[in-house]
Amino acid sequence: MNDLPRKRMKSVAGASVPLGRPKAAPEQVHVFDQKEIDAIDAALAARRPLLVRGEPGIGKSQLARAAAVDLKRAYVQHVVDSRTESRDLLWHFDAVARLADAQLKGALRESKIKRRSHLHQELTVENYLHPRALWWAFDWESARKQAIKARRPDEPPQLPGCDPKNGCVVLIDEIDKAETDVPNGLLGALGDGRFTPQGSTEPVMAMGEEPPLVIITTNEERALPDAFLRRCLVLHLRLPDRDNELIDHLVRRAKAHFDDADADLLRKAAELLIQDRRKAEQERWLPLPGQAEYLDLVRAVLDLGADPEGRIALLDKVSRYVLKKHPGTTA
Repeated sequence: MNDLPRKRMKSVAGASVPLGRPKAAPEQVHVFDQKEIDAIDAALAARRPLLVRGEPGIGKSQLARAAAVDLKRAYVQHVVDSRTESRDLLWHFDAVARLADAQLKGALRESKIKRRSHLHQELTVENYLHPRALWWAFDWESARKQAIKARRPDEPPQLPGCDPKNGCVVLIDEIDKAETDVPNGLLGALGDGRFTPQGSTEPVMAMGEEPPLVIITTNEERALPDAFLRRCLVLHLRLPDRDNELIDHLVRRAKAHFDDADADLLRKAAELLIQDRRKAEQERWLPLPGQAEYLDLVRAVLDLGADPEGRIALLDKVSRYVLKKHPGTTA
């Protein structure tokens, strides 16, 4: 993979891409490594979804947003949960609103026989169909028209410089939380680049010169169907196994987020993280404390401590709450 020619992504390995998030969402940059760049380029060239595997907090979801910023593409997402159905990523039929309108309009026009056909047209399924993530990703203009027709004209908000004219990045987050019929139900849409919405005879097709980049994440809570895996390219994100390499990795990530942080503080925080991570591995506690917890620890200490010495002293105190999350850990 490292020998792939870079045809799509603009960033180089080690580049920090600002994500433009508000202060309430602190991960405001993403640091690309070469395998991430190569995997995205390969997925674009193959026109296949990219399945990103790895432990929680390693940056799987953030990768999709960073790719959208780098490629200047529109970005949409759908976070999967246990109630998600495959069509929820394509469209949503608002049956409740249609029923309410039918009851109201039927009562108002009950005696007006000549207007019954007009009432039928107003209550057609198409008027209550809301485009979801893959509809926007496949054909933004079609989704925009449908949203207006369904009286939901708001488009997914975008970061500055990101434009659907450049294509779209869609994130399907935590697909392993859904039942297996969800990935199976997406095989046609993702494989053929088309689907037909409920109540319609015209398919929605992937339009434009640039095919959508579909990034799917899993935390491995549930095995994914083989047929689904065959239609995806797969990127495995892992933290380094060796302690010294993991420390260097974490410190580089922290420097990208907190460029004025003291190097000794960042290294000490990484050592504390590794200590608790090894303990969790030994006791088989999941999830393991990882990159997300490390950044939380550094952020809390930087906000609470005014001077470098005070921040070092705070590390042990704050780490009790950030890293020790399992029963049986010493507080």
